[in-house]
This record gives sequence, C-alpha cells and structure tokens, in this order.
Amino acid sequence: MLIAAVRAVASPLFLWIEYHRPGFPADELGFTTEDRLTYGSAGMDFLFNAAPPRYLSDLTHQGNQLFTDTEVSHMADVKLVMLISMAVGAVLGLLCIIFMIVLARTAKGGIRRSLFAGSVWMLVVLIALAVLAVLGWEQFFATFHSLFFADGTWTFQATDALIRLYPNQFWMDAGIGIAALVLVTLIVTLICTWPTRRRRHESRLAQMDLIQRRNDWYDAQEA
Repeated sequence: MLIAAVRAVASPLFLWIEYHRPGFPADELGFTTEDRLTYGSAGMDFLFNAAPPRYLSDLTHQGNQLFTDTEVSHMADVKLVMLISMAVGAVLGLLCIIFMIVLARTAKGGIRRSLFAGSVWMLVVLIALAVLAVLGWEQFFATFHSLFFADGTWTFQATDALIRLYPNQFWMDAGIGIAALVLVTLIVTLICTWPTRRRRHESRLAQMDLIQRRNDWYDAQEA
C-alpha cells in the first residue's frame, strides 16, 4: 500500500498539480511552469523507464546541459531504489494474494482480521512518521536520504536543476500526499473490517462449518 502510494505521487500528474497550485514557489532563475512540466516530467519518467542515464544527460535548456553529471548520477541512484521498491511491492502484493487464498480456505474471517490488524499497525507507523516529520522536517528528510544514498551524493546547490524543479516544498507536499493516500486507504480498510459482533459471529459460524465439512471429508475417506 505504501509503495503504491509512492508510485502514485511520483508521477507527472502530481507534478502538474504541484506546479499549478497556489503558493508553490516559482523558480527565481527563469524556469517557466511549462519548462518545469517538461523537465520535471522527464525526470519522473526516467525513474520508471528502461532508459540509461544518457536520457537525462542529453537534456538541454537554452543550449546548456540541464542536469550536471552529479545530478544525473543521483537520479540513476534514485531510479535503482524506485525500481527495486516497485519489484518488492509486486512481490508483496503477490504474497498477499497467496496468503489471502490460504486464509480463505483454512480460517474463515482470517482475511478480515489480518487486514484489520495490519491497518492498525500501519496507522501507528504512519502517525509516528508524521510526528517525526512535523517536529523536524529537515532532519527527517536528511535521515530518509541517508538510508538509501551515500553522503555527498544527494545534496545540491539552489542553482542546480533538481532543486529548481523539485524544491523543498515539493517534497513536503509529496510526503503529505503519500500520507493522505495511505490514510484514506487505512480508514476504508478499518471500516470494512471492523470486528463488529455480527462479523465475529458470522466468522465463528463459517469456521465451525468449515471444520465440520473437513471432518466429514476425513470420515468419508476413512470409510
């Protein structure tokens, strides 16, 4: 769920919303909104396509190379992290489906209970991360980057294209967007799986029926 939210935010659509929303900082060095959409979308596309770093190195603005070699190198690192994350998300999604099939056959109500418990724990994690981000965004942002990238490879000057295209406000809004998508999904899941008396009763009856049918099958095999 978290990886899916990250993928939804890391998109040209989110960029368009950001660049057009009131209050988003303009580029003081001359990028127009159209420039930002063009180059910012190219950066987003690079993260998920099969193109080599040259995809970014060949971009120019007013006859000059848009991204420095350091910026391109960092974007290549980000691309690797994102692709691995997407692969992990796909594997986790497949495992979830397998576990749900197993639970459906062995533990009636197990899917609902698992989704409810997982949503509660995820909500606790989300709240903890939100508190850390609010108490110190700069430290939170730096710590997050240090987990995935070597020191000195992800810090840039205010005149660099990456900062001009994706300023600090963009990352704050991206974090809020990811948290909002996850929160809405958690709330919907909690509502749909809340352990009401009726749901618990139905699960017990279904489990008893499953056990009875399984015992009847074993008795038939022995006979």
